Amino acid sequence: MTRLKTICAGMLAGCLCLGSAGASVAQTPPPADAAGRDGQHDFDFHLGEWKSHIRMLRRSPTGGATWVEMDGRLVARKVWDGRAQLEELVADGAGRHIEDLLLFLYNPQTRQWSLNPAASGEGVMGPTLIGEFRDGRGEFYDQEPAVHGRTVWVRQVWSDITPTTHHFEQAFSSDGGKTWETNFMATLTRQ
Repeated sequence: MTRLKTICAGMLAGCLCLGSAGASVAQTPPPADAAGRDGQHDFDFHLGEWKSHIRMLRRSPTGGATWVEMDGRLVARKVWDGRAQLEELVADGAGRHIEDLLLFLYNPQTRQWSLNPAASGEGVMGPTLIGEFRDGRGEFYDQEPAVHGRTVWVRQVWSDITPTTHHFEQAFSSDGGKTWETNFMATLTRQ
């Protein structure tokens, strides 16, 4: 459940990614004719203030699962002239209050974004998700050790992007990505 709380920011979601120890050293972007495209502005749609309706899968100790709903407010602002974004989420519902933070960083060398969540109740950063946008859909992944020793893949997807709405979804896979179980969804509407 702690992981789900941290990932909420991932919308959303989810926060500080400095990359390598040399993160403060300026890096030059690859030449314009290099393979791939410049995705530095892929998250521009996310800037501003949003209402967030969240559905989160809550598991019971006996193995049952129930979807719970929360409503919140999300603010995303540009950092470093668009090479990064900082997102803050506050949400309430289902007897819970969450305050999450997510820092998005664009790497001009790999042309990918890193997403790193933090939850105020934990005071630590969650695992980094790495990915990119293709055809208007952003997919970001990481791998984490599970409670029972099996590796769990985490996938976050940003989709259905319009000027006034977008969708965020998180899923876990315990079989190497063959199947995915969605455990967190958020619909964002511009305020």
